[in-house]
This record gives sequence, structure tokens and C-alpha cells, in this order.
Amino acid sequence: MASLKDIAKICGVSTATVSKALNGQSDISEPTRQRVKQVANELGYFPNAAARALKTNRSYNLGVLFKDDAGSNLTHEYFSGVLNGFKEQAEDMGYDITFINNYETKSAMNYLEHCRYRNFEGVVIVSADYDNPNVWDLMCSNIPVVTIDYVHYNCTSVSSNNVRGMEELVNYVVHLGHRRIAYIHGQAFSNVTKERVTGFYRAMEKRGLEVPEEYIGECEYLNVELAAEETRRLLALAEPPTCILYSDDTSLIGGKNVMMEKGLRIPEDISIAGYDGTKVSQLVQPRITTIRQNTSEIGREAARRLIGNIENPRTSLVERVVIDGVLLKGQSVAARMRGQD
Repeated sequence: MASLKDIAKICGVSTATVSKALNGQSDISEPTRQRVKQVANELGYFPNAAARALKTNRSYNLGVLFKDDAGSNLTHEYFSGVLNGFKEQAEDMGYDITFINNYETKSAMNYLEHCRYRNFEGVVIVSADYDNPNVWDLMCSNIPVVTIDYVHYNCTSVSSNNVRGMEELVNYVVHLGHRRIAYIHGQAFSNVTKERVTGFYRAMEKRGLEVPEEYIGECEYLNVELAAEETRRLLALAEPPTCILYSDDTSLIGGKNVMMEKGLRIPEDISIAGYDGTKVSQLVQPRITTIRQNTSEIGREAARRLIGNIENPRTSLVERVVIDGVLLKGQSVAARMRGQD
């Protein structure tokens, strides 16, 4: 295995210079730094993590708090995309990641104590019970924390642009002639839900369209059964909607199944649209109209913000960062002519 001495000999510099160059210290010229890094890569040099930690008093390790209430964990396409983006960016910037999601159930330590015990330099909270005092203590601590889809006064947050995404989706449906539009959203306590519901009402109001109370339903994210129940309720109304928006592409499947059972054709008889832009949504027939969230960029931006806070605390601010999604028009929303409503 290559050593600092091997690199120093080839580069014609001291081992101290090699160490400074590899650790990003500022008193090394850029040409020397690049030369040292090039030789280190060619030799396959890897610094000893324990030695580096002792010398720099840094762990270069980031904690990941991920506790998915829906129980889908890493099979959840949204969360897996975010986590993969976070992991890739963190590794590109020289950091490792360690999951801490279920630790408090296995030890007397709380999340904050565990993070200090493991010497995490920062933590990303991808999904958690934000009413849990242990989660709250972690967010209020002096450990740098970035949250995904949750706003806290002491933490930078990164999320999808839910308000704009929902407005874009509604505007597209209205543009195709729909006026009776229902929305089965996720849990009301969720920040994501609050933002999307706001985007829905804003878009409808700007178009001068009223939303009857009975056109609004609620079900847990990814809950196919509850989405099916709400769909049955909407279809049984004296004046049912011509288009139903769902909280996510998975829940939409529950509604789609109900429509097929009733012999309704999609989109000829009724239109539907989802959210998330999952791979499955673009494989089923008809292809689902939805908003694809840029999960990889959400994760990467979270890593950049967290590491920036760790390495440059004096110039870092608590910020709200939103990442735009993309409308996938699909085939599940049909154009309606005047007089069809």
C-alpha cells in the first residue's frame, strides 16, 4: 500500500507538504496540490481513517436519520433517490455516511448522544417523527443538521418545490378543459401536504375555479386502500369530478383499480394525475400524468449544504432550499371540450 513517503519521493517534496496538500490546507500552491493528488490517485493511496481522525480531530463521517412511518424504508423510490444522491455527493467530497435511524430503540442513548458518541460531524434528517423530543433536541443542538422536506429554525432544509409543482399540475389539467377537479392529498400534518394543498388552491383560485369541500379527501401517502375508498366516495357524488389528483403515484393505483372495476375508461371517462414521477407510473398504461421530483439533486444539495456548514460555519446561514420538479404529461388526463362538464 502506498504511503505519504512514496508520494513525497515521486513529487520531490516533503511528507509534510504531501499531508497538507491532501488535507486541503491553504499554504500549499495549487500546482503542487494538484500534482500530489494526481500521484496519490495513481498510486492508489488511501489515508488511514483512524490516523486522520487523530491528527485532524475530525471523523469525516455524516449521520443519516431515516425513519419512514410508511414502513417502505429504502424501497421507497423518493427516499432511496434522495439518499443515493446524498451518498454520492458526500463521498465525492470525502465523507462517509452512517445510518442511525433505529438507534434509540436499542440503547439508552438518544439521537443527540449517539451522534456525539459516534463523532458525527453533521447529520441529515431524511424522514423522522418531528414531534419526537429526541429528534427535536438533535435539530436544536450545535451539531450541523440539514432536514429534507421539513422546516426548522435551526436547520437548513432542502425540499422539492411542492407549491410550484402542484400549481403546474393543476394548470395543465385546467388547460385541458377540466373544471371539476378533486384532490386526495396526504396526511394533513405533513409539511409536504400543506405546501401541495396550498399550491392546489392557489392554482384553482387564479383560474377562478371553486373547489367544493367534498372534492377534497385525505389518505396516508402510499396507502392504496384508503385512496381506493376516497375514490369510491368521489365517484358516488351527484356531480363527480372529471379529474382526480392523488397524493402520490402509488396511491393513484388504488383509485385507478376502482375506476377499472366500475368499467370507467382512463382518460376517456375520467382523468387522473399523481405526484412523484415514479418509474412504475411511466410503465403502466395509460402513462400517468405526474410531477417527477428531482430526488438525486435534493440529496446532493443536502450534502453540499451540510458539508458547507461543517467546513465553513462562519459563512453559513440557515436557509430554505427548494428544487424544482418536472411535469410529465403522460396519457392519463384527456382534453375536455366545452359542454362536456
